[in-house]
Amino acid sequence: MPFEPPSQHYPSSEDSTSSIQVPSVAPEVSQVEPTSPWTPFPWLHVLLFLGTLGMTMYVGSFHYASFAADFTSNLPDISFIQGAWYSLTILAILGTHEFGHYFACRYYRLDATLPYFLPAPLPLTGTVGAVIRIREPIRNKPMLFDIGAAGPIAGFVVALPALFIGLSLSRLVVLPDDFVGMSLGEPLLFQFAASVIWGDIPEGYTINLHPMALAAWIGLLITALNLFPIGQLDGGHIAYAALGTWATSLSLVTAGIIIGLAFFSSSWILWAILMITMLIFLGARHPRIPDEHIPLDPTRRWLAIATAVIFVLCFTPAPIEVMEILTTP
Repeated sequence: MPFEPPSQHYPSSEDSTSSIQVPSVAPEVSQVEPTSPWTPFPWLHVLLFLGTLGMTMYVGSFHYASFAADFTSNLPDISFIQGAWYSLTILAILGTHEFGHYFACRYYRLDATLPYFLPAPLPLTGTVGAVIRIREPIRNKPMLFDIGAAGPIAGFVVALPALFIGLSLSRLVVLPDDFVGMSLGEPLLFQFAASVIWGDIPEGYTINLHPMALAAWIGLLITALNLFPIGQLDGGHIAYAALGTWATSLSLVTAGIIIGLAFFSSSWILWAILMITMLIFLGARHPRIPDEHIPLDPTRRWLAIATAVIFVLCFTPAPIEVMEILTTP
């Protein structure tokens, strides 16, 4: 997920589904205040996490009921605890993503908050993600790259085994002729995992996704969204660290692609609006950092390429479509 460092004023100027602001000069420190050995309990973080846990458990119980019904209208009675299949998987992916950012900040001794999980009454997800806030300036490109890339890479590492395990718990069923519902786009990684687990799927059959597999699919989508090389997203930070001023052109081209995708699939309309809004208020140019002349080393450049590969594996041009297959006379 994106992350929000300290709010500062600089020339160009987070969430679920948030931002980085880095001052052009390091702030002056006239006096060092003594730090208290006592740290207050993070009540807000805990309450938001419990709220997100409860909401995703609730949504997950319906996902499990739909899974058990095998595309029929006969939804069985499902215990609330069955929602844990979905809930714990999606929280593991989101949490690992945000803690990737958090621990990268701690490695560089930057002051950062614990993740804020964001519950939402959305029937598909039950959450709009999580975010952290960084309260100190990020000083150079290697540091910016490490903090930006740590989140999506960590989340991907959790989503990958969850996808294979979830697909192995799924089952092949006959798709009813009168089925009306959602069709989920299949990223390249999903297609590969499905072929490994199920091989060639017979005509008229489809995979009834287990809730764990659904959570992994959402995790792949979230990873792809955050790796778009635009603005204040994780991909925008990575692009700026790797490409410097060329990242501005890439950000504008990417915004144009997202707008084009909205004409291809209605599921991109909201994301296109969010991206346009972000560009209007924050600008296409990534905020400059104090020591931006320090380049990335070859290892980080290879990791930047790896994040681009992860984006390609997780991306799908039509994530969610309304599916209506009716019998013909």
